[in-house]
Amino acid sequence: MDGYITSKKLQSSPNQTDGEHGHDEEANKMFGFVVFLLSESVIFLSFFVGYIVYKTTTINWLPPGILGLEVQDPAINTVVLVASSFVIYLAECALQKYNMNRFRLLLLLTMGMGTYFLVGQATEWSNLEFGFTSGVYGGMFYLLTGFHGLHVFTGVILQGIILVRSFSPGNYDTGHFGVNATSLFWHFVDVIWIILFLLIYIWQ
Repeated sequence: MDGYITSKKLQSSPNQTDGEHGHDEEANKMFGFVVFLLSESVIFLSFFVGYIVYKTTTINWLPPGILGLEVQDPAINTVVLVASSFVIYLAECALQKYNMNRFRLLLLLTMGMGTYFLVGQATEWSNLEFGFTSGVYGGMFYLLTGFHGLHVFTGVILQGIILVRSFSPGNYDTGHFGVNATSLFWHFVDVIWIILFLLIYIWQ
């Protein structure tokens, strides 16, 4: 009997070690990803500071003939983007419960909301009466909104990748790092846009 118990312990030890190693590896990956987001935050922060400095020191801030930006449509886009953060959070919860159909549906909805935001931004750009070379304001506007839009586009692509991978049997049995990292990136993108919306559209 003692020999049988010892044998069972020896057989279970490698599995426990593999599980702990996998957990540590996923935690290390997430730590590295957080560091990456912090570096992105520094870049955006430098843009924010530059925008504030130029706005408060430039005499003719707006391009000639421009009185300000239309706020209604960007506000709707903001609501959609911020709401998508809640939707992708629900997708994470569904994955934790291994409800794959709900996970895929919510992830697809998040992608649709992100795409809606990008289309809205592209529509706004096409209707603006100033360009990237229209003074400091034009350069800062397109730099900030364009750089953020690139992040939104990246987030949608990442969501598409994890959506495709969700159809691979057993893909998420060993961890959800890809989903968790993509969700964290999406929350980051949403927070950045809230700040941009306040700076560019509200503080005119």
